[in-house]
Formats: sequence, structure tokens, C-alpha cells
Amino acid sequence: MNKYAIAIHGGAGTILKSTMTPEKETAYTSGLRNAIEAGEAILKAGGNALEAVEAAVKSMEDNPLFNAGKGAVFTNTGKNEMDASIMNGKDLTAGAVAGITNIKNPVSLAKEVMEKSEHVFLAGQGALDFAKKVNAKFESDDYFFVQMRHDQLLEAKKTDGVFLDHTEDKFENGEKKFGTVGAVALDIHGNIAAATSTGGMTNKKFGRIGDSPIIGAGTYANNKTCAVSCTGHGELFIRSVVAYDVSCLMEYKGLSLKEACDLVVNDKLVKIGGEGGLIAVDSQGNIELPFNSEGMYRAKKTSESELYIGIYK
Repeated sequence: MNKYAIAIHGGAGTILKSTMTPEKETAYTSGLRNAIEAGEAILKAGGNALEAVEAAVKSMEDNPLFNAGKGAVFTNTGKNEMDASIMNGKDLTAGAVAGITNIKNPVSLAKEVMEKSEHVFLAGQGALDFAKKVNAKFESDDYFFVQMRHDQLLEAKKTDGVFLDHTEDKFENGEKKFGTVGAVALDIHGNIAAATSTGGMTNKKFGRIGDSPIIGAGTYANNKTCAVSCTGHGELFIRSVVAYDVSCLMEYKGLSLKEACDLVVNDKLVKIGGEGGLIAVDSQGNIELPFNSEGMYRAKKTSESELYIGIYK
């Protein structure tokens, strides 16, 4: 059997072992394990990379610990506005949605955009109209109400700040977490794919959108090079076109996956103050999980290696 590989992330930021309770660590570890196993089951059965990354991301969207889907943070107006994207390295097809509400699994809607429309990127009300047309699963506001997230919004409103998931000392013991989830995979047929999903920033205004749904910034996949899903300070990841930059360095400069990831995450991003990380897999099944923050929720597994789960540096 040919090799398969999968990696996932559940956000990056100031995640310190000293401030993490054993219960919380166990819950995150379990959430990461469930997500990677959901994706691996598809790869193991000979399924394709696209379905595997969708399954892994859906698992995290359904888990309130992660800032995506059910656990999405609240905007300034008390809504949960979600963004997601997915890309197929086999033919460079992609789908993305932004500023959507009440959709249970934004990553699946992004996949529908890719497969059932002639477009790549739909936003706001138009994306929701499309969602109804393809019978996407909607949920009520109650489904998305997570007390911890609502408390974060109330705290953010006191200072009128915009928080990247957890920044206040009152939350997560001072963690600053860039809450995004993502997955990348290589299937036994030699195809790769990437997907990313997020609830954005607590107290965000004006329909702010980060890098997660932007093809080339937060998500990218090309069989010739690699598949990438990012998590970090979205504005800086957009300006740096991070996901495509990794692929570009491999395609045009001949860098290895590791060299390209190191250059982008630990050099180019650091120089402009871009905090965060990414996960990447190349067409040979090599996996890289670089980040320049204190921690990143991450996991990886291949047909030839044991499951690895990491949180801290």
C-alpha cells in the first residue's frame, strides 16, 4: 500500500504548560485525537485526502473547545460569524465561505461551493442562500452559545478591544490563542488536500475576515508541492500570503518542505511580527508543524508512524 499522512491543528498562541489544568490538557488532547482519527479512518480505507481533511475539521468544528463551528467566538453584535476553506491539490479546485452564521459545519459548505458552484469564494447572505440550496445543515443560535465564549465577549466589550480568541488573564489563565482549526492530508493515491475553519476574533466588527478562508493565505494545496493550513494573526498571514509562500518556495526555489516552512514561519513572519504557525504535508508524506508562538495544538499520523500529539513548544 502507498503511504498516507495526515496532520491537524487546533490553534496557536501563548499556550503554556504552567497555566494549563490537567483536565483542560486531557480535553484538548482527546479532541485532537478524535479529529485525527476521523481523518485517518478515511485514508486507511483508501479514501481521498479531501474527504479526510473535511472529516478531521468537522470533528473540531463540533467540539466547543475549538474556535470553529460550535465553539466559534462572538462578534461585537453577539453573533457567531464563521469562515472556512478547502482545497484539492490534485486539480487546484477550491471552495471558501466567509461571514456565515448558523451553519453547523462551515468546512462542508466550503466543499459544496467547490463542488456544486462555479465559484471559489462566497460570503455573507449569498453564501447562506447557497447553503439552503444545497441543503447544508443549519443550527439555532442556542447550539452555538458557549458560556466561556460569551464571557470573553463581555470582557472584550469593557475595553472595546478585539481579542484573538483568549487574551485576557481572566480567560484561559492569560493564554493568547489564535483559534483556528485545520487539516492537511496525503492519500494513498498520491493526492493532497488542505482545509481550515475559524470563528475569527472575539468582539470583531465590520465583517472582519482573517486568513482562514482566503486561498493562498490560510489554506493552499498543490500535488506538485504541498498542502498547508495556517493559524495565527490573520492580518499578517494575509499580507504574507503564507500558505502559498510555502508552496512557492518549493516549486520555484526547490526548497524542501522543512526549509520552506522554517523560512516562512521563523524568518519572514517573525520579521513583520506575525505570530502563529501552520501544518503542512508534501506529496512524499513528509509533515511539518512549525510555529513561532509559545504553543500550537497539533497532531500528526502517517501509515508508517505512531500518532503524535503536541501542545507546547
